[in-house]
Amino acid sequence: MEWHEAVDALTPHVVQITSPQSSGTGFMLSRAKTPKLCGIATAAHVVEHAHYWEQPLRIRLTATNEVRLVRAADRAILIDSLHDTAVVVFDPKDMSLPDEPLELIEPGSFLKVGGAVGWLGFPAIPAADLCFFTGSVSAWVEAHKAYFVDGVAINGVSGGPAFSSFDTGPFVIGVVSAYMPNRATGEALPGLAIVRDVTQFHEIAQRFRSLDEAKSEQTVPAQPPPPPPGAVPGATSSARVSV
Repeated sequence: MEWHEAVDALTPHVVQITSPQSSGTGFMLSRAKTPKLCGIATAAHVVEHAHYWEQPLRIRLTATNEVRLVRAADRAILIDSLHDTAVVVFDPKDMSLPDEPLELIEPGSFLKVGGAVGWLGFPAIPAADLCFFTGSVSAWVEAHKAYFVDGVAINGVSGGPAFSSFDTGPFVIGVVSAYMPNRATGEALPGLAIVRDVTQFHEIAQRFRSLDEAKSEQTVPAQPPPPPPGAVPGATSSARVSV
């Protein structure tokens, strides 16, 4: 499958997630018809500030430009801060989401070093819409359940699906988490993107019998998380930049 065909297959599942403090990307990870729930995967740092302060999330479906304002009472957010992954569970109501979720790489499997990876996201650039990026796997880091990818990720792309294109179709391998620029010379040079594995969330919406049950599994940090990068001056000056 060519990259452009993979992008066409993934785009109906991709959403833009906006809160009062941040903007990022997500994708439909799972869907259940009874009860009517869907799970949107993203990066934890995209939603954890809004989760802590019970702020609304504006979710825009790329393919149709449909928008849902999802308030705290109408959702559950399951966060894995250690691995910077999260799933937003809510009732999509009349949103034109696909009937079936994207194919995920099998649990316990991962791409080999040198494998080609593509990813989609909404860069925080004026007038920019959904963009496609590509790179190669530089390493799989088992301890962090993450790929280092030789490619670029910028603010707004966090939470986007990273995928590989096979003959049978695209398979999602993870979620875009961060970018590590090379600062050896004192200036930001091309570095590595970090893609987190999300296979543990494969059937997250299907396992809940109600939204209340999903809420029973969510946790709120004891301390408020830091503002998302870019929300305050100097927030992106560290060696590792959440995007």
